[in-house]
Amino acid sequence: MSTQNDVRITVRVDRNLKEIADRLFERLGMNMTTAFNVFLRKAVDENAIPFAVSARPAGFGMGYSAEDVTRAFSETVAKETAYSRGQGFPVARYDADKGQAYLENPDGKREYVSG
Repeated sequence: MSTQNDVRITVRVDRNLKEIADRLFERLGMNMTTAFNVFLRKAVDENAIPFAVSARPAGFGMGYSAEDVTRAFSETVAKETAYSRGQGFPVARYDADKGQAYLENPDGKREYVSG
């Protein structure tokens, strides 16, 4: 819905990037305009770009310590585990005492993998 205070902004982006973003925003229940407004509001609220901007190369390679990689891996595993548990999915775990992998169900029950 347009108001008298609305202005039109034209931005050029790569076609593939736009299509991928459109699909993402659709899954989030919004369109490109809403997503752009969310970004602008967050930037204004934080008085900054609302995510890290760096000249550091993306991914892991030169310049990243073993601790950086281990920390990123651990954070990702924790995030995915929390998401899976939140969705009621079983989580793959490893029992070091038994030397065996198992699935931990939402009710806490373990199903050990045989083989």
